[in-house]
Amino acid sequence: MTLNTNPLIRSSLFLNGFYGLVMLLSRTYRYTVIHESEWLRHYTTGGRVLFCTWHQQFLPALYYFRKFRPARFALMISQSRDGNIAAALAEKGGWNPVRGSSSRGGKSALRQMVVEVRRLRLGGHIVDGPQGPAGIVKPGVIGLAFAARAAIVPFYFSANRAWYMKSWDRFMIPKPFARVTLEYGDIMTVHDADKKQLEAFRQKLETRMQTHLID
Repeated sequence: MTLNTNPLIRSSLFLNGFYGLVMLLSRTYRYTVIHESEWLRHYTTGGRVLFCTWHQQFLPALYYFRKFRPARFALMISQSRDGNIAAALAEKGGWNPVRGSSSRGGKSALRQMVVEVRRLRLGGHIVDGPQGPAGIVKPGVIGLAFAARAAIVPFYFSANRAWYMKSWDRFMIPKPFARVTLEYGDIMTVHDADKKQLEAFRQKLETRMQTHLID
């Protein structure tokens, strides 16, 4: 038997297998959800929502946010090799990847994100990705929320049992059958602010979110 050497086929097989593994693992989690009603009320009454989380805690979101299908979420993902994998996984999970980051293609990606969040009324942003530093909210998320007239909703995942990768952010992978908690933070609105206030909002969001960063 000969193995298929076509890189596109190999890549597709890897992504399908990896996505299936993530979904299989995630189905074993026992979820507790805290403070979900506020953002749902805002969204169902016509508002736009921009979800924000740490890079460290994104993996469980791939499975959990599938429950909101057929609604789709715009999500900015870097143009790196790792970003290619993340974008493919996110798309399978019902997200609309927009490729770019602060170091590569960021301005055009942010403009596209504004368009997508306005259209879909749901978006996601990994506030310290793709390369950190961990725990520092980059300014793009505030500018995006301001331009798209979307409410910022931080969310955090934690688990009673998890593996932590030896990466810049200690990326979290909850272990099988872990108790996983999803907590939504209070809504933050910035679209009615003066542009001069945006850095103050960034610092405020960073301070709020840092209390949920897992050391």
